[in-house]
Amino acid sequence: EVWTMMNNKYSEFLPSVQNREDLVAEVEGLSVDIDLLKAAIENEVLQDLNVAITEFTELKQQLERDSVVLSVLKTLQEFDTAMKEFSTALLEEKYMPAAQRLEKARSSLRNVESHRGFELKIPKALCKELTVQEQNIIYHLGKEWQKLVVWKLPPSKGSSSLEAVVLSELHLHTLPPQGEDTAVPALAAVLQALAVLGELHYKLKDFGQLLMEYILKPLISYPSLEPVTEEQPDVFILRFRSQQLALDESSPMKVFDKIKLIFEVLHKYLLNVPLEQPGKGGKDGRVILAELLGELLWEELSDCLIHSCLVHSVPTSSSQLEQYKEVIESTKEFEKALKEMQFLKQDKTALLTYACNVNFHFANKKCQDLIKAARKLMTSEIHNTVKITPDSNAALPELPSPGSGDHPKTHRPSNLLDSGTVNGGSESSLSQSTLSLPTCRISSSVQQLVELAYNTMDEAKTSTKFCCLQLCNCVRDIFYVFCEVVPKYHRENLQKLPQLAAIHYNNCMYIAHHLLTLGHQFRFLTSAVLSDCGGTFVDAVPDFKKLGMECFLAQMQVQKRGVLDRLWSARNFSNMDDDENYRAANKSIKQVLHQLKGLGTVWQDVLPVHVYCKAMGTLVNTALAEVVTRITALEDISAEGADRLYSLCKIMVDEGPQVFTPLLEEDKNKKYQEEVPVYVQKWMTFKELMIILRANLQEIVDRWADGKGPLAEQFSAAEVKSLIRALFQNTERRAAALAKIK
Repeated sequence: EVWTMMNNKYSEFLPSVQNREDLVAEVEGLSVDIDLLKAAIENEVLQDLNVAITEFTELKQQLERDSVVLSVLKTLQEFDTAMKEFSTALLEEKYMPAAQRLEKARSSLRNVESHRGFELKIPKALCKELTVQEQNIIYHLGKEWQKLVVWKLPPSKGSSSLEAVVLSELHLHTLPPQGEDTAVPALAAVLQALAVLGELHYKLKDFGQLLMEYILKPLISYPSLEPVTEEQPDVFILRFRSQQLALDESSPMKVFDKIKLIFEVLHKYLLNVPLEQPGKGGKDGRVILAELLGELLWEELSDCLIHSCLVHSVPTSSSQLEQYKEVIESTKEFEKALKEMQFLKQDKTALLTYACNVNFHFANKKCQDLIKAARKLMTSEIHNTVKITPDSNAALPELPSPGSGDHPKTHRPSNLLDSGTVNGGSESSLSQSTLSLPTCRISSSVQQLVELAYNTMDEAKTSTKFCCLQLCNCVRDIFYVFCEVVPKYHRENLQKLPQLAAIHYNNCMYIAHHLLTLGHQFRFLTSAVLSDCGGTFVDAVPDFKKLGMECFLAQMQVQKRGVLDRLWSARNFSNMDDDENYRAANKSIKQVLHQLKGLGTVWQDVLPVHVYCKAMGTLVNTALAEVVTRITALEDISAEGADRLYSLCKIMVDEGPQVFTPLLEEDKNKKYQEEVPVYVQKWMTFKELMIILRANLQEIVDRWADGKGPLAEQFSAAEVKSLIRALFQNTERRAAALAKIK
């Protein structure tokens, strides 16, 4: 059984094995076929495929090139069609279609030039042709514009004088057909064509320049110029005539009326043309020609109206400010009219803004005029003088009494200057000489300058707060300008001419005197205004006093140097027994006296008496001190030399007081000549020196009086001993006298 079973299994397994072997053989055969097919593909099919891909790529590129060429040819055809239509339209004078066809041709040519990779010569030629045709239509449009708008200008073109403007005319051949309000279609076509070509801006700019130069500016600048309009069947004419007018007829209202008339006729016959702006599509792209012209002209026109018209209408006094409302209203109506004609945009208000700022402009103009007037006074001649006395009748504005509040009951607009008294109220009055200037001479220009300051402060009372502040600041600026201008402008004369230096000193003291009380006198101005402009003017008082003192002291130094230079030629007053030395010393003394007498004359009736005497006393003292110093320094003085020194000193003592002549009345000067020792510090010293020159030893010892006598008050012991040694020979008596001087 086992065997039988195995035999059966074997019988079943044997066919299966046989089938698998057949399958293996078949698979091996298929593998060989695959290898053969793969080799065939690699060797033949793949090569053919690469060739096919290359051919496909070339065909694709060729197709693309052909497509581009076809597009270019189509575009060129469009260009050619547009140019032909342009030529036809231009011949028929249909400028608007012609301009549109030209722009279409330009767009086509732009498309051709945008294709890269093609070096075509034809676009360059077409571009030249396009440029030629563009210039051609621009030329024709220019001719048409010249037919529509004709300027007849004077032979001297470029001149905008009144005579030239009167000869100027503007002819507009743009009259609308009967019964229509808009301009003739030809005008709209020409303007629209210019707009399409981008040339309208240049035409309007040229037109605007001529309009400004020969119409608008002359009407603003020449009040006598009147526009004259004339409408004929085929032309509108604008010309001018000049007529004599009163000065007050150059008001802004009349100028506005003239300018408004010009724009009304231009709007009717030229500017009321709607245009399509290139690059602006739709309804919003439409603009009126007046708007375009306004954008070009308004800035220049408004500046001209402001600086040549409105600025001159600004009031010069506070009382005229109320009347200026008429100008503001007229300006408002003028701008409104221009906006209605669409010449001016709604947001443009330059003229009205300027007119409404009248307070600001009034204050500025007033301050400029004040500074200008003040500067003119400062640069006028100093030597034109007026006499100021403590009892001058020129009165300040009436001051309020202490209990009457901040405002005075009455204002006196009359003369505002005061060199005399100030009323402090009914309860207590100050002395007649309190706050008074001493009698002296000041420049009439300075008196007018201070009057100007008072008048300005007086006007500030009735002004607005802003104007009041500006005017107060202007008064302060006037005095600051004085400190800067006068010393520099008159420097040479102030240095060379002692009289002018004295007058300048008086001027500064006069101004300082008024600045002390100027702020107080106008204290009824609001405290806020006064605090903003510095409150008072007292802070400037030291500056003016310093300015006057510096100038006068500089002149004093010059005079001192003159005195010392002349005494230097006296050869130290040594060896006076020598005739030549004596003559030199005598000459120098007389020269000094001559200098001082001349100086006393030019300062006479100019300086206040106390200043005059103090100044002359200082110079005389300089001379005496120098003489005393030179003589006391001598080591040997002979008897004859002592006599001659005495005679020289006597000249100084006799003639020195005569230089004190502060007043014109000779008899009144004696008082000051007798008071010389008060003003000349070394006067008694000098007289003691004269006594020593003539005294003997005993007299000198007696005047010394053990250091208690008059001689001891003027000289030191060493100086007296030195003089004794120089005057007397060395003897026992001299030794005894020297022993007593201690």
